Amino acid sequence: MDKKQGYFFTSESVTEGHPDKVCDIVSDSILDAILAKDPKARVACETFASPGMVIVGGEITTSTYVNVQQVVRNAIRKIGYDKSEFGFNYKDCAVVNIINSQSPDIAQGVDTGGAGDQGLMIGFACRETPEFMPLPISLAHKLALKLTEVRKKGILPYLGPDGKTQVTVEYVDWKPKRIDAVVLSTQHNESILDKTGKKITEKSKKEIREKIIDPVLSKWIDKNTKIYINPTGKFVVGGPQADTGLTGRKIIVDTYGGMAPHGGGAFSGKDSTKVDRSACYMARHIAKNIVAAGLADKCTVQLAYAIGIAEPVSVMVDTHHTGKIPGQKIEPVVRKIFPLTPKGIMEYLKLRRPIFAQTAAYGHFGRKEKDFTWESLNKVEELRKAINK
Repeated sequence: MDKKQGYFFTSESVTEGHPDKVCDIVSDSILDAILAKDPKARVACETFASPGMVIVGGEITTSTYVNVQQVVRNAIRKIGYDKSEFGFNYKDCAVVNIINSQSPDIAQGVDTGGAGDQGLMIGFACRETPEFMPLPISLAHKLALKLTEVRKKGILPYLGPDGKTQVTVEYVDWKPKRIDAVVLSTQHNESILDKTGKKITEKSKKEIREKIIDPVLSKWIDKNTKIYINPTGKFVVGGPQADTGLTGRKIIVDTYGGMAPHGGGAFSGKDSTKVDRSACYMARHIAKNIVAAGLADKCTVQLAYAIGIAEPVSVMVDTHHTGKIPGQKIEPVVRKIFPLTPKGIMEYLKLRRPIFAQTAAYGHFGRKEKDFTWESLNKVEELRKAINK
């Protein structure tokens, strides 16, 4: 008998208070504020955050007006930067607005229904979790969400908005078996520092494990799992006060935790004429329905576009040797069943709505929020019938 094949795979997530996620949330909040009044607006909003300052730029073409200052400050307040003890405060940070309108050279191709840019977009799904997501990124997101929940509910009142999680899963024969290592780093105030002032107390570590780690990961943890809580010692200064943030810098966190390839662009701050976002959502939708239909245990879908051209220049379906039929036989069915032009995708997935700020943290995929239309399994039966003809 062959020896069982094993390997370790690690994925990370970050909380909404991480400086890069602050920027993603601000960019998507501006997008939502514009779409609420002008659903046909063109938005490519970029945010840069540094100590005491937020700079908002990009290319936006719209018939409406939004108070960018107010939108930015409200987004930062909702994240939790409303206390001076965490260094960054929505009330007194500077907000600089340097937004321009979209280039007319790009607009002339998009106005006719073409893609807003060239590029390749990836969607992925697998059977490792009920959400059809890889287990490591699914657990890392759930851990980050629990960290934020415990903070916002005041269960551990000393926690701050910034935080990072990381989960290493051991696989045996390509299936997840156990968690080998967990890393959780959370911002906190000075009240839980020990006498040296250089690290948090063992009592606080125990509380963090009991309230955050164990409720989420207990099923997968065993006696040999290594758990690291704030391994640097302390984490008082965080968020934009500690490190610069930038929109689109956590793209692996946003997608599949490194388990699948990533397309050419980030998501946040972009309206859905940008196939960087809309086509990745559609590719995920296609892959998830293919796996849910029982056509494969694992599926990667690639869509590629040329600027100004509506139909994709290529469609690829890879079932990673887990499919009941070859991927190339699924591709024509995908083209027939799913709308793949930018306009078709936007209408089918209802992407002209102000729904994007909620996507900016804790992953764009594998979530149950009702506005995440790309997570719907509405094409399972149609796929099965089309394949079996």
